[in-house]
Amino acid sequence: MAEFDSKKDLEYSGFSKSSSPDEKHDVAPAYEDSDKLSLGRDNSEWNQLGFWTRNGCTIESFKRRKGPIGNLNATMKPRHLHMIAIGGSIGAGLFVGSGAALSNGGPAALLIAFGIIGIMIFNVVYALGELAVMFPVSGGFYTYSTRFIDPSWGFAMGWNYVFQWAIVLPLELTVAGLTVEYWQSGVSIGVWITIFWFAIIAINVFGTLGYAEEEFWSSLLKLIAIVLFMIIGVVLCAGGGPAGGKYDEYWGARTFYNPGAFANGFKGLCAVFVTAAFAFSGTELVGLAAAEAANPAKALPGAIKQVFWRITLFYILSLLFVGLLVEHTDERLLGSGLSDSQASPFVIAAKDAGLVGFDSFMNVVIMVSVISIGNSGVFGGSRTLTALAEQGYAPKFFAYIDKSGRPLFSTIFVLMFSPIAYVGLSSSGEIVFAWLQALSGLAALFTWGSICLSHIRFRGAWKYHGHTLDEIPFTAIFGVWGSWVGLTLIFIVLVAQFAVALYPLGGDPPSAEAFFQAYLALPIVLIFWAGGFIWKRAGWLRTQQMDVDTNRRVVDWERINGEKARVAAMPAWRRIMHMFF
Repeated sequence: MAEFDSKKDLEYSGFSKSSSPDEKHDVAPAYEDSDKLSLGRDNSEWNQLGFWTRNGCTIESFKRRKGPIGNLNATMKPRHLHMIAIGGSIGAGLFVGSGAALSNGGPAALLIAFGIIGIMIFNVVYALGELAVMFPVSGGFYTYSTRFIDPSWGFAMGWNYVFQWAIVLPLELTVAGLTVEYWQSGVSIGVWITIFWFAIIAINVFGTLGYAEEEFWSSLLKLIAIVLFMIIGVVLCAGGGPAGGKYDEYWGARTFYNPGAFANGFKGLCAVFVTAAFAFSGTELVGLAAAEAANPAKALPGAIKQVFWRITLFYILSLLFVGLLVEHTDERLLGSGLSDSQASPFVIAAKDAGLVGFDSFMNVVIMVSVISIGNSGVFGGSRTLTALAEQGYAPKFFAYIDKSGRPLFSTIFVLMFSPIAYVGLSSSGEIVFAWLQALSGLAALFTWGSICLSHIRFRGAWKYHGHTLDEIPFTAIFGVWGSWVGLTLIFIVLVAQFAVALYPLGGDPPSAEAFFQAYLALPIVLIFWAGGFIWKRAGWLRTQQMDVDTNRRVVDWERINGEKARVAAMPAWRRIMHMFF
């Protein structure tokens, strides 16, 4: 086996060493312009272009950008990162998929499963934040797998992530088209798919800022809708609904007693895990987006802290009211999957409350959400594919960056998967989409597990090479133990899904088709892993092989230590608040 040369395979254009608390460097401080140095990028050429060329609207904008490979724009602002962290991936998984989860597991199982996945993703994102602040590698956190686990596994995780989002894109386009049918427009779903496809193309013409602005405003709409839903939920549970309606008297927690808190017992709880994982998919995009922020070292930690509020407020509390207002035996929830917005418990609760127009408002929010996720798919898939090309794991032409800062051919590649959405118009479309969902269903779990394992192995290598935790500018809140908790919970979810794949709900006998529809992501990942090994001939990295210096961020320790001293001087309640804001 060829020995893996971590510096050669990992080094991008840019400097290769970073500072420690006791070292001095004649470089810019970390929280100003040194991030651009560490990523090997320079926006000077972009700033000199005309307005329309900078925004990708001229022929000139499609020409290759000069400078080092991976020279993406650094134009994303802190407000963009914060909104991507809070609401970026809230979509069909929460608004629609929660209906099937409620039907399968009951309201208590819904809260337990989403709570467990929430704890898992909390630790995953903090681990990712620590790695991303230390190593601001443009284009893909899969590179941490290459650097700290196994180059072949990194290859598998990179391509798995590309195809995960490439498959999600046509699925979300189909869901968006079906969402319009809520108003019985009488127009073919294919027309709506085409309209939404061109809308996503138009957003991506504007590159990084197009994605960032769309995510900011769509996330804002989603968060407003969820807050409104929770306020209305409190009123309805207290009996403040319209006179003569379902909630015109004290409602309370009666759904937890009748028809009950659980459905289908422990197996029902296991079935909810996968829906919960799908609902949280895309949370890790904040780490990917940070590489295109103007000042990621400053903006990313603040954005990471917002994940706590996203999990507790916008997932757990909203689903608590879903469980309180909608019975898990409601027939409208049956077969909801991720495509029928009429089966959304958010829409059902609004309709049952007799609030004229609120059900349509929630349906609009669902439509915007699924388009947002489709746009995120293009962003995540294209940036990861570009990073793969830069490291020699994909054809070099995918590393092409045009003058407006777009990874042009990578973006086109992901967008080319959109026409798969039209398959849903055929009689066999439902079968095809069941298999597409099977491909994307568990893919995120492997990505999250790799992030946790990369963090654990990074900490081991960091200590082996003589470094201390004081040299890490941003540390995960629960340290390496948080990553162990996240990795353990991911393993439990995979085992639970394996059990449901073998013995489906409803008492159906085990079948190969049902098993692979639930667990197809595993053999796909293993195939990619084997392909990566054949390509690179590199296996599991030993601790002494791991390079913890190349592309490490230049850090202004005087400023960081000053900030730590300021926080340490705060009262206890202020320090606790600082942990979460």
